[in-house]
Amino acid sequence: MQSPWRTIGILAVTQIASWGSLYYAFSIVAAAIGAELHLAPEMVFGAFSVSLLVTGLCSTPVGILIDRFGGRWIMGAGSVVCGAGLIWLSYASGPLSYFGAWIVLGAAMALTLYEAAFATINRKFVGNARQAISTLTLFAGFASTIFWPLTLKLSSELGWRDTYFWFGVAQLVVCLPLHLLLGADAPRQPATGRSQARSHTLAEALRHATFWKLAFAFSANTFIFSALSVHLIPLLKDMGHVAGLAVLMATLIGPMQVAGRVLERTVARDAAPQTVGKFAFTALPAALLALLLFGQQAWAVAVFCALYGLSNGVLTIVRGTIPQTLFGPENYGAISGAMAGPSLLSKAAGPLLAAWILGAGGVPSVLIAVLLGGSVLSLGFYLSAVSKSAPTAAVAQEKTL
Repeated sequence: MQSPWRTIGILAVTQIASWGSLYYAFSIVAAAIGAELHLAPEMVFGAFSVSLLVTGLCSTPVGILIDRFGGRWIMGAGSVVCGAGLIWLSYASGPLSYFGAWIVLGAAMALTLYEAAFATINRKFVGNARQAISTLTLFAGFASTIFWPLTLKLSSELGWRDTYFWFGVAQLVVCLPLHLLLGADAPRQPATGRSQARSHTLAEALRHATFWKLAFAFSANTFIFSALSVHLIPLLKDMGHVAGLAVLMATLIGPMQVAGRVLERTVARDAAPQTVGKFAFTALPAALLALLLFGQQAWAVAVFCALYGLSNGVLTIVRGTIPQTLFGPENYGAISGAMAGPSLLSKAAGPLLAAWILGAGGVPSVLIAVLLGGSVLSLGFYLSAVSKSAPTAAVAQEKTL
């Protein structure tokens, strides 16, 4: 069996590169894309939202494929699709080619980002998956910290086209070989022992109320993170902060994501994912409330970025571990993909709706208030899901990797 650290090291590099080029870079270059292609902001962000819609539609089939074949070839194919889509985007000349490139990149996201990586880890480590997922997200949390300033630097010197072109090349020459080095998975062993329970099928999970409450909780939460990941820096500038300070504050989010994952990996390592999730879902409303009430003050922006980063960092782990904890490891890819589907649809809607609110003359406080309401709704769904009877945990979590 492949060394756990080798697998996590491979996925850490590819997750940073994929999240950075597919997701975080866009907020830096969106305005330049619109200006050069003569597209309204709604069109610029609309294509990005369409890509996330495609990701949501592809998430369950990709999960099923990884359950069956493992992540080596599926994520390797994702690197090819990602490289082709980014290079296509760098040559986009109008609305049709621009939207077409983002549709391809939507499929690439489903094949390469967290859901695919978590399903790959589950196939390789099963009982150790929680610790492996925590460790992976610990490293991958630096994607925004690396790629926001990197994209700003490259786009200012090379332009957005060459920036996306070289990001595409990196997918083909770095991420593709690394994914192929993941190797084959060990044959599945049937569950044995009293600590093991039969895993749920996808159909059984879909019939359980807990599945849908969690899906809606993650969906509302993802809507907020999606909107802010694209609009946070422009939003802070609209609130009166200079561009340099806005970027500096935003780069705090990555380290705070990592800090949250360190705490989950150490302080909360023995706590159930359901318990850890209560912190993640509660921290976000607190962060947005601070921004709404005191957002023109730099200290309040810092508090927001700290809580926002902590919440997002921990929530990524909860989203990756709860499906296995509640429904078992055997059909993890299919179940987690189905659970992620509504979240990815919300992720598609987040940037577009936020752009519409801001473009329709809405002041920043209106958007923040809408997001605050969504975070409270998300917290309510989650608390309802974990406070009621849930499926029996299918496998005992082990302590070490």
